[in-house]
Amino acid sequence: MPQVDTTDRILGTATRPGPWKRGRVLAALALLLGLFLLLHAQITDRGGLGSLVESFLPWFGLFVPVLLAGALWRRSASAVVALLLPVAVWLNLFGGLLVDKSHPATDLTVASHNVGADNPDPVGTARDLIASGADVLALEEITPQAKGTYEKELAKAYPHHAMGGTVGLWSKLPLSKTRPVDIQQDVGPLAATKPEDVRLADSRALRATVATDQGPLAVYVAHLGSVRVVPGDGFSTGGRDRNARALGEAVAAEPNERLVLLGDLNGTTDDRALAGLTSRLDSAQDEAGDGFGFSYPAKFPVTRIDQILVRGVEPASSWVLPATGSDHLPVAASISW
Repeated sequence: MPQVDTTDRILGTATRPGPWKRGRVLAALALLLGLFLLLHAQITDRGGLGSLVESFLPWFGLFVPVLLAGALWRRSASAVVALLLPVAVWLNLFGGLLVDKSHPATDLTVASHNVGADNPDPVGTARDLIASGADVLALEEITPQAKGTYEKELAKAYPHHAMGGTVGLWSKLPLSKTRPVDIQQDVGPLAATKPEDVRLADSRALRATVATDQGPLAVYVAHLGSVRVVPGDGFSTGGRDRNARALGEAVAAEPNERLVLLGDLNGTTDDRALAGLTSRLDSAQDEAGDGFGFSYPAKFPVTRIDQILVRGVEPASSWVLPATGSDHLPVAASISW
């Protein structure tokens, strides 16, 4: 009887797949993950699928440890080797965000915050933002009810300010050449019949020149359209995409070489919809931040849709400020010339 058991064990060992043949499904999944990350820009944007994927692209890296655990459990050498592809692609895309790239040189500090239409404490939010020490402060989603509160609370710290629609800019330095920016918020046959001042009265973007010791700085504040899941239509991004294209054209036409764009763009810098902006401007977080700088939602941030983009100046550091009463976290950056 013992002889039979020994024979069975020998035959079982001989017929068992080797480490390079085990876990073929895991190896295939690892390769598919790598190709998915590598070719994400080729994913169709029908129903907003491409934008949705790119908004949460870093999180797909979490599949790597899951597949690695499976590969080790199966003792699959082929699956482990196949995982080198998604690891390499992910590190190429996001590895630079894992190190602190900030440096001390600073000429100006800017901050941006979607203060939230349902913010129960605009007074506390304003005071928190003053405590940030920002020289230039952009606010988005200011309601008519909260407008006076922000103007009153920020007046002493920021003697210069401009507002347009639901966005505003507060500055410790003088402002000039302030105007609304047409991001095609109001479109269609009826909009074409309205005078420009009426059509832009509720604009969600403005532009101003900040007088700095190093010369004039063009500052744009913008709140692009929201993205929503619409039954039967998928991930609806039409309004946001239209706003992004119009804002990209405005930035391209800006004569001032030095420019900062602050705002809730409702998209990440990986999102193809913002290509008209990200191809012309640098992300302060990408260039001088520490980590991903997720800003939304405030209770458990999983994506960065609040952006600080620059041209003609050097980001020195970029960070996320503590939570306020808003559903977004404020973001800040220091820049130098």
